[in-house]
Amino acid sequence: MLHTRIPPVRSVCGDVALWGVLAAATGYGFQDASAASPALDLLLPLAVLAVAVPLSRRRPGAAVVLVNGLCALGMADSATPANAHVLSLAALSCLLGARVTAARRPLLVLAGCLAADLATCAVLRTPAVWWFYALTVLPAALLLPWLAGRHWRGRRELVREGWRLARSLEERQHLVAERARLTERADIAADMHDSLGHALSLVALRAGALELSPDLTYRDRADLAELRGTIADAVEQLRETVAVLHDPPRTETGAGLPFNDTIEDLLGRAVASGVPVRWERSGAGPTLSPLAERGMYRVVQEALTNAMKHAPDGAIRVRITHEADRTRVSVVNAAPPADGPAQAAEGPTSGVGRRGLMGLRERVTVLGGSLWSGPYQGGFRVTAVLPHQATARPRTPAPGPGTAPGTQARTHGRRTGSALPSVTALHPAPDTDTVSESAKRLVSVRNAARRRSAAAFAAPVVAAAFFVPAAVYLAWQLTTSVLPPSRFDELTTGRPRTELAPLLPARAYPYPPDHARSAPRPPGARCEFYRSSRDLFHEVDLYRLCWSHNTLVAKDTVPASQP
Repeated sequence: MLHTRIPPVRSVCGDVALWGVLAAATGYGFQDASAASPALDLLLPLAVLAVAVPLSRRRPGAAVVLVNGLCALGMADSATPANAHVLSLAALSCLLGARVTAARRPLLVLAGCLAADLATCAVLRTPAVWWFYALTVLPAALLLPWLAGRHWRGRRELVREGWRLARSLEERQHLVAERARLTERADIAADMHDSLGHALSLVALRAGALELSPDLTYRDRADLAELRGTIADAVEQLRETVAVLHDPPRTETGAGLPFNDTIEDLLGRAVASGVPVRWERSGAGPTLSPLAERGMYRVVQEALTNAMKHAPDGAIRVRITHEADRTRVSVVNAAPPADGPAQAAEGPTSGVGRRGLMGLRERVTVLGGSLWSGPYQGGFRVTAVLPHQATARPRTPAPGPGTAPGTQARTHGRRTGSALPSVTALHPAPDTDTVSESAKRLVSVRNAARRRSAAAFAAPVVAAAFFVPAAVYLAWQLTTSVLPPSRFDELTTGRPRTELAPLLPARAYPYPPDHARSAPRPPGARCEFYRSSRDLFHEVDLYRLCWSHNTLVAKDTVPASQP
């Protein structure tokens, strides 16, 4: 079964509107013409436009060829080659540039149309003004609108590709942030298992010891045995739940470290490894919950990891301030020395990339605290405020498309009066894979748009360099072959050319019409033609001078149009 493709209503309405505008221009040109044939100059162009306008959606090159045929047909007009079809040619040439991506075939179409116009002038042996029209107006109507259409198409592609890349990057950022939050929550679950499982194991041990007491009745021992079994089942269920939630073993910083590792141990290992770390603790040491203590440990650990990775050999300052109900942890790393390495070598303390600070912020927020990070005095600073006892806080919403990741951090900054930068600067170094892939695609589209823009400006310059000399040369020929009427009246027959030379222009007119060439002349005489006026845009009367043996034997006036 054959399926006929029905064009959408919007396309049909657009084609009808375009045809109406071009038909109105054609009708205006027909009305303005003095002697025009309705069938040849009105009905035929309207029929050609009715075919060319819808054809320009599938075969824009063929549509341009059809309308260029109407312009070439105007060359046969003895009055003037100009007609309203030039507007139609420019409109369809613009659609050719907007609807065809490649440039090779459209350029071949435009070159073929120009060659057909010049061949028409040569076959019809048109006057010089017709040649000037074919070398200037028609190429401009073909080339310039095509370049404008290509520029319009490239601009649309650039905008469309830019928005698509923006949506893709926002979605990717959302996924990275969400994965970091889920990973950090799984780590928190593992920390809960380490602390809560340890406490439950102690309770089970105490229940088992109490079960052996001789003062208990049989019923009490049975209840204690049931309690101990329940606690053991709870510990096992907690272990299974954490195992399901936690990611497979990773190369993340801190993976495999014992839970009872302290901040002092972490800083001691860093100093022993040659890292320039200075740290101080102020305030009375409070009693911290296991999760809060582990959160402080992770803040210092992640900040040290980022500093060693992105600012090697830079001094690091760690300050821990205990207040009444909260503790402030600040880690500041200075800029690396100018003669130092650009980046530290990968080692056991390598961080996890962009997800490090994202996950750290999620952990601190879950514990009821707040985190700020960003550039500071040429280096980088990470500051966290943690309550001594973890408090419940609503889950931080994921930054979806169009939401800045640092909005919540800026809110905390205003609440506490801090002027630190927001957490939008999640990491000093961007994700190399994301940037390279997006940058390549965006640069490719930008380069294509720039090439089209450069062609839109360069092509008219090149065209002018070709057509302007021809137009100037033609104007020079026309203006230097003018014989004023006053001098024509001074010329008398029978006088030699040497006497009349001061009255004659520098050269004869080289493009007399056919009816002037075929006019009767004296036997054996050679005739020359001169223009009677300097008007370049209208046909003027010609003066004919016939010479025989360098003697003027006849002079007459040839009218501009054939009688």
